[in-house]
Amino acid sequence: MEKRTDMRAEALDTLIDIERNKKLSHIAIGETLMRNQFEKKADRAFYTRLCEGVTERKIYLDYILDHYSKTPMKKCKPLIRSLLRMGAYQILFMDVRDAAACSEAVSLAKKRGFGRLSGFVNGVLRTLVREKENLPVPDKKDDVKYVSITYSVPEWLSKLIIEQYGKESAEKIFASFLEARPLTIRTNLSKTTPEELEKELEEAGVKVEKGNYLPYAFTISNLNYLGKIAAFRQGKFAVQDESSQLAVAIADINEGDFVLDVCAAPGGKTFHAADRLKGAGKVLSRDLTEYKTELIEENKDRMHYENVEVQQWDALEEDESLLESVDVLLADLPCSGLGIMGRKNDIKYQMTEEQLGELAALQRQILSVVWKYVKPGGQMIFSTCTLNKGENAENIKWIEENTPLHLVSIEEYLPQNLKNRTGSQGYLQLIPGEDTCDGFFISKFKRPEAK
Repeated sequence: MEKRTDMRAEALDTLIDIERNKKLSHIAIGETLMRNQFEKKADRAFYTRLCEGVTERKIYLDYILDHYSKTPMKKCKPLIRSLLRMGAYQILFMDVRDAAACSEAVSLAKKRGFGRLSGFVNGVLRTLVREKENLPVPDKKDDVKYVSITYSVPEWLSKLIIEQYGKESAEKIFASFLEARPLTIRTNLSKTTPEELEKELEEAGVKVEKGNYLPYAFTISNLNYLGKIAAFRQGKFAVQDESSQLAVAIADINEGDFVLDVCAAPGGKTFHAADRLKGAGKVLSRDLTEYKTELIEENKDRMHYENVEVQQWDALEEDESLLESVDVLLADLPCSGLGIMGRKNDIKYQMTEEQLGELAALQRQILSVVWKYVKPGGQMIFSTCTLNKGENAENIKWIEENTPLHLVSIEEYLPQNLKNRTGSQGYLQLIPGEDTCDGFFISKFKRPEAK
């Protein structure tokens, strides 16, 4: 009989790895899924749900567990803390028998050499089972703390989003990050049509639903391992959120254009731009490190775009050979990532309030260099995947005050269900919980024609 991998044990190792070694959760989870790619689909799904769920609800889980444990979670040994979080998440949020959640946690404690603490683990979890219909609720009079605990975000982040968007919107935003998110893809129109891709994916057993904004976008689910899908291996589609796709659609790239993507990894916008060039023109795709450019190269090999050149380049370093030569500059710049916390659920724990200001300053440093590449009459798309206005709207003002570029309307390029959102501002902020995509900021600038 084939031996079955204990996916709870795998989840425990992953969660300890994330906490102890500060490893990004999607990387740690991805490594384990790759190693267990031949395990049953249901087991892999259970593992993923457990790891992602514990990570994204860590603050709430600790709040609940602290209520029933004599030892605060922060003082527990890392393995015991992770076991309690895993057990609590299964009891409160998963369709798992309570008895199984408790007994498996106790068993793992014993197997890992913590037999003397197995009674403690059992006692806390069984108390939680008895009390789960009468759980403690954070004080609703303290907006910041209530939102922080309820949606598992640090208090500084709760305060920031409440101040910028209001409590009601903040709750919608953070609640949306806790919801299951299907994978969003973009059809490679150079290889297939949306209709053909949809049919091919459905025949492969994948559930496909049309996107909400663009005709070549889909969401997919009911798949085990992306690399097993023939259409993916053949480069017929790319994984890319619709918000990111919108940034390129708004750029209005035409055949023959020279497009520069200055902070491109992993290459979603690069290849979307290449697709819109229809084999003509060129995309120069750059990023800072060898690791990031290798990611772009991997996707280039799979997508088979001949009109894409990949280079390792520091965006802060001016390239004189590119001055006033670019038709379309894609400046999707380094940011706090606060708009994609639903997909990268540990961003909220790794980012700090101080880093927000540093990132806004870095964006300005990059912008002070790259705007010069835009040719007279050319355009720049400035975008980020964050909700923080300090990295978005405030940098719009900086661009207008410190470069000759001027903000232009993007209204004509928006799908019907996003029209009349830009108002007099001329830019678009997509908001999770209100929009069916990542939190994303998109603006468009034009360099005046030479006189």
